[in-house]
Amino acid sequence: MLIDTRREHTSIVKQEAKESGFDFCGISKAEYFHEEAPRLEKWLANGYHGKMDYMANHFDKRLDPSRLVEGARSVISLLYNYYPEKKLPQENNFKISKYAYGKDYHFVLKKKLKEFLSRLSNRIGEIHGRVFVDSAPVLERQLAAKSGLGWIGKNTMLINKQHGSYFFIAELITDLELIEDGPIPDYCGTCTRCMDACPTNALSPYHMDATKCISYLTIELKDHIPEEFEGKMKDWIFGCDICQDVCPWNRFARPHSQPDFLPREELFDFDKNSWKELTEDTFFGLFGKSAIKRTGYDGLKRNIHAAESNLQPSPSPHKNEHDNHTDQHQE
Repeated sequence: MLIDTRREHTSIVKQEAKESGFDFCGISKAEYFHEEAPRLEKWLANGYHGKMDYMANHFDKRLDPSRLVEGARSVISLLYNYYPEKKLPQENNFKISKYAYGKDYHFVLKKKLKEFLSRLSNRIGEIHGRVFVDSAPVLERQLAAKSGLGWIGKNTMLINKQHGSYFFIAELITDLELIEDGPIPDYCGTCTRCMDACPTNALSPYHMDATKCISYLTIELKDHIPEEFEGKMKDWIFGCDICQDVCPWNRFARPHSQPDFLPREELFDFDKNSWKELTEDTFFGLFGKSAIKRTGYDGLKRNIHAAESNLQPSPSPHKNEHDNHTDQHQE
């Protein structure tokens, strides 16, 4: 393909991504992730994925986006902001992750992606490709980092230098030949705030033990929450934002403009008693179209029980462990 055509198509992709409402768009080559293969294999072998058995499935596809779309040449990575202008009350209240405040993001972003694809087809012609929103074996954060949309921070989140980390990530894997964006440097520096703040010690530099993460415990884990975490939940009952809330780069986060991500008005009047007295009918009435439905009514009740435990956490054995960490990527 002529360089002028590649440049023209790349420009169209960036323009239409913006017109479709995405905050950032980056492009990388659809190819095998050689550097990620041993890292992912070790993470799985150590059982850090816990009961998320799907993480071990389709290993080769997860490492090679070209296996997901025949003839794929490019991966278009897209970021969509979900940072709220108004947070739900925190005092005398249980907490849910900001990404779950409103309508399930899968529905919202799939609609945006269809609009994006339609716009591209109208300007370029028929496009062969597939769109993904946390719905297939895709290393979305690594792809986004490879396309220059940010870097993978010490909390394992993708951090964008302009607006922090409160973004959903989506991809279009396509046979379009486009001009790639290169990765950007790691700007975490010597900061260890995310690791120091994690109440369950799930984090070490650029590594997460998911079995200790509050998000995993309150969403992915379907069994009883281990007693070792009682007293450490910090009132979180669905997900956790601690490692993002303390990240200095999120001082640049700005409110989203997506009405579908706004919380139900009733939630602003909720306190701990409201959550504990929640009936199953009210649960489905409030969260039937929310990501919170993933945990189910019984799961949410389990989370509330763990979060309100009066057991006091023992002093962290890692309190000063991260004081002298450098920028080096470690497993």
